[in-house]
Amino acid sequence: MIIGEIRRFLRDSSNPIRVSRSLKDTAYKAIYAKENLTKKNLREPTIMEISEEIGISKEDIVYALDAIQNPMSLYEPVYTEGGDTLYVMDQISDKKCREENWVENISLSEAMKRLDERENEIITLRFFEGKTQMEVAEYIGISQAQVSRLEKNALHTMKKYLMF
Repeated sequence: MIIGEIRRFLRDSSNPIRVSRSLKDTAYKAIYAKENLTKKNLREPTIMEISEEIGISKEDIVYALDAIQNPMSLYEPVYTEGGDTLYVMDQISDKKCREENWVENISLSEAMKRLDERENEIITLRFFEGKTQMEVAEYIGISQAQVSRLEKNALHTMKKYLMF
């Protein structure tokens, strides 16, 4: 009995996040069904097929499988090349933080109002629409060198406004 309790404790508390026994059971049923269906059909089964096999909704299966995953640190390296490391947190967008950048957006909008019409168009095309200097030059009908000069002046004007 004591050994059984120790095994139960180790089994239930091996994950750093506490997951209910019923969720674990659902996940293990889904994993077992997936293995059986893969052997039987010689292909990876869909969530719907697994759901039909074990009689549990596909939403509950997905939820249970997600619940038993081990958590990953935001500082987990994903890719390293020549000393530059890419971490998990570098690949996650922060929608909340984006929404709170309204002050910066207003400041940027005000700085763009300081530009003349052509400079404003160049900055919009270059930085908001992602066009190259060559594409902007072709679109406006001037040379790439002129686009470069106008862009540089526009950025200088905006920087000067934003610094004060």
